Amino acid sequence: MKALRYSENPNVIHLVPALFRGDDGVIGGAERYAFELARNMADVVPTTLVSFGENGGEETIGSLKVKVLGNTHFVRGQRTNPISLSLLDALSNADVVHCHQQHVVASSAAAVTCRAARRKVFVSDLGGGGWDISGYVPTDRWYNGHLHISEYSRALSKQLNNPHAHVILGGVDAEKFSPDWNLSRSDRVLFVGRLLPHKGVNYLVEGLPQGMQLSIIGRPYNEKFFVDLRALAASKSVTFHDDFDDAALVRAYRTAMCIVLPSVYTDMYGGTTQVPELLGQTLLEGMACGLPAICTSVASMPEIVVDGVTGFVVPPNNSNALCDKIAWLRDHPERARAMGEAARLRILDKFTWPLVVQRCLNIYHS
Repeated sequence: MKALRYSENPNVIHLVPALFRGDDGVIGGAERYAFELARNMADVVPTTLVSFGENGGEETIGSLKVKVLGNTHFVRGQRTNPISLSLLDALSNADVVHCHQQHVVASSAAAVTCRAARRKVFVSDLGGGGWDISGYVPTDRWYNGHLHISEYSRALSKQLNNPHAHVILGGVDAEKFSPDWNLSRSDRVLFVGRLLPHKGVNYLVEGLPQGMQLSIIGRPYNEKFFVDLRALAASKSVTFHDDFDDAALVRAYRTAMCIVLPSVYTDMYGGTTQVPELLGQTLLEGMACGLPAICTSVASMPEIVVDGVTGFVVPPNNSNALCDKIAWLRDHPERARAMGEAARLRILDKFTWPLVVQRCLNIYHS
């Protein structure tokens, strides 16, 4: 049997079934995860990010090559399920292809092509998907390995005992998101993220201790939820921001008391979601800046926050529990600072992009 193509310095392609740049793009946590992983991998091995768009093109970002495939067809009109006739040619020089999203036509096509050519192909299921043959025929074994961003993701996919299922975690730029111990911390509580019902921000507003401030940074994606949030916040010291650039965001992290991510499985309207958080990126950013973190015992977030060490893990849909832990951090500033320092160390130990890159390369090579 012909050996799989691989070298000590492999040519890696990351395949993303969306466009992360441009007016026609679809930009979300999954796309940003793939881009940051590819961008950091490019500093180690030759790496190309292949994506889709209405118009094709190529550019270089740092060491990363970005190739956007034009003449895109959206399967059954699903903009998160693009395919292009030029896909197979774009993959032809790869030693390793890493697909981001499993249940889309582009990933299934890449898997079949790579296996036929004896190239290695891996997949990270970052949520979402669309119409695909995987809805009718199991495709898990089409891939050399499944690279999950959390133990929760691996358990959810029922792959805990699969030797080809690995956890690579997620990362954060620990230089950009870093503490400034010369800045004074306020009693301000911080939430960063999209304003959607499953984020549970209403429980944070309800649980805000009297006399404390809350900054909510993120764009509203549900008008009713945003209106209801503002009504809840009317009698409290709550500010909403949807226009922070990266510099302002980092300063917000550096001067806050804590970062809170109160996501829920069942929101205030009775809506449910099985995966309210892919990982909890804003927890990583806040902890990297030296903030203690408070999260709910939902999805993968307890894998990030060590309860009682780097912050607190509380039950979901519980404003009283949020209130108690926020007040505790306010009343114990030295302990809160120690938790923030421990949070920073945890990020450096497990959640930087170079660490994620090395985990991937080790798996590619195994």
